[in-house]
Amino acid sequence: MRPYVICHMGISVDGRILPRRWKLAAGDISAMTDDYEALHEELAGDAWLVGRVTLAEFAKGVPKTGLSTAGIDRSNHIVTRGAKGYAIGIDAHGKMHFHTDTANGNHLVTVLSEQVPDEYLAELRASGVSYIFAGKTEIDLPLALETLARELPIKRLLLEGGGLINGAFLKAGLIDELSLLVAHAIDGLEGSRALFDFPGKPDDPPVDVALKLQSVEKREGDHVWLRYKLTFGA
Repeated sequence: MRPYVICHMGISVDGRILPRRWKLAAGDISAMTDDYEALHEELAGDAWLVGRVTLAEFAKGVPKTGLSTAGIDRSNHIVTRGAKGYAIGIDAHGKMHFHTDTANGNHLVTVLSEQVPDEYLAELRASGVSYIFAGKTEIDLPLALETLARELPIKRLLLEGGGLINGAFLKAGLIDELSLLVAHAIDGLEGSRALFDFPGKPDDPPVDVALKLQSVEKREGDHVWLRYKLTFGA
C-alpha cells in the first residue's frame, strides 16, 4: 500500500512555477501565497514532499564532522512517530545539511539511496532528522511511498516539488489527484520550470494518463483553483 498522492501547486496560466517571474502586484502575490497555504491545510495531508532543490530552502546547516558511526545499521531511522505532520525530502546522495529537525513545523524525513555513507547518517541523527532508504543508487519512488506508508504511517501525501520531482512522480504513475491554484499571470520564458518536467525527446510517447475535472473554484484576486483526478493507463 502507498499513500494517496495529491500534487498541490501554484502555477501561472502557462503552467510555470516560479512566482518571482510573474507580473503580479505585491498584494496579489501575497494573497495567492496565503491562499495556497490555506488550501494546503484544507487538503489535509499527513505529510508533504519536495525534491532536493526545494528541500535546500530548509537545509541551512553546515556539515558535522567527527561524529561516531557506531551502532548505525543501515536500516530506516524514525525519530518521531505520530507527529502532527511530516516534511519529506528526496535527497538520493545526501547533499543536505540541517540545523533543525523540522520544516514549517513538520518533522523532517529524508529519502536516501543506499550509497549514502555512514558519516552522513550520523549527521542526520545528530540533527534529529529521520531517514528512510529507497533504492541502491537512485530513488525508487514506489518503494519510498510504500516505506513511508508502513513506517510512519502516511496515508495522504501532498506532492509540492519542483518540475523534476513532480515529473518523476507523473512518469511513474504515482499521482492520484492534481490541485492547482492558477494565478492570473503568464511567464512565457523558454526553459522556465514547468509543473511537470522530465528528460526525453519530442517524439517520445506522452505519459498515458487521463484527467477528470472534479471542481473549479474562483478564488479571491482572480486566481482559480482546479482539481483533477488522474487515471493512468486507462
